[in-house]
Amino acid sequence: MSVRIEPRRRMLTPAIKLCLFASGLFLLIGLLTGVWKYRWMMMSGDHLAPVYVDIAHRASFLYSFAALVLAKLLEYSPFPSRWQIVLAALPLFYFAAAIARYVQLGWRNSITNQFGERNFITTWGMYLLIAGELLGIAAIFGGFIYTQILD
Repeated sequence: MSVRIEPRRRMLTPAIKLCLFASGLFLLIGLLTGVWKYRWMMMSGDHLAPVYVDIAHRASFLYSFAALVLAKLLEYSPFPSRWQIVLAALPLFYFAAAIARYVQLGWRNSITNQFGERNFITTWGMYLLIAGELLGIAAIFGGFIYTQILD
């Protein structure tokens, strides 16, 4: 007679699912940009990848783990489900936008700093990124503090 052990199924909120999806996606992009980086390193005379290929590779991994932290903090959120999705989507959108921009600049083999030219992305885009990331993460972290430390 065999004993079958069923894994414990845990109900995840939509916001946590969003964070886990983003984490997996960013991790996959990190691996793919790593292949891209390796190809450049093997082809170039100095064995270096373009700076923005390297940045895209590293940022993807860092944002992958940041999304996991958000998912964990959201487990203790006092906010309704709809607000959790909005609060999580804010930083995740800007994480994805930053990675996409780095990939774009890497694809162009850009060697100049993207902030060398004043435009919407380097001014208002950055203000929006800062506000979106800080607002979303501060609210999620604040919810954790409220339910786990102050309660």
